[in-house]
Amino acid sequence: MRITGGKARGIPLKAPRGETTRPATDRMRETVFSSLGKRIEDSQIVDLFAGTGAYGLEAISRGALKATFYETNREALACLKQNCQAVLKSCSLENRVTSILARDVYTTSTILEKADLIFIDPPYDAMEQRLEQIFRIADQHAAADAHVILEFPGDLKPETKNWQIVRRFGKPKRDAPNAAIFERCQ
Repeated sequence: MRITGGKARGIPLKAPRGETTRPATDRMRETVFSSLGKRIEDSQIVDLFAGTGAYGLEAISRGALKATFYETNREALACLKQNCQAVLKSCSLENRVTSILARDVYTTSTILEKADLIFIDPPYDAMEQRLEQIFRIADQHAAADAHVILEFPGDLKPETKNWQIVRRFGKPKRDAPNAAIFERCQ
């Protein structure tokens, strides 16, 4: 696993051993970021359920101004810190460009800032039951014209009241990772 574009292109990302995290694949990130294009530049990012930080760090590499990462798993946090340092060094950026918050996304009540892009890659096992809750949390972080990027299992049809899919990626297979870009309903 590595950064696929921007100033830190090719930088390897560390991931914890075992099944506790499911990092976004290089191919999926590359597809999503190609679709986002210039929206990434100068944007504020929130990476919920960050794991290795692959989505947020990819955005930093491609010109985002700041990324805030939410993660609670100890092993993932250790990898995330190392990955942030490697990407920031490669991009010649200061540490203040990234913030790592060891907080549970579902119970966090303090919203620090609004984001232009919100990356959400939650554990698949409870996603369907918590989808509305996940989007309410995204709503709290979302700037007026924000986009939400959700990664989900291919057999899930992620529908929510206030957000609509504008682009979907992947194959509708149970174990295949899919992603979608959402915008607020008009």
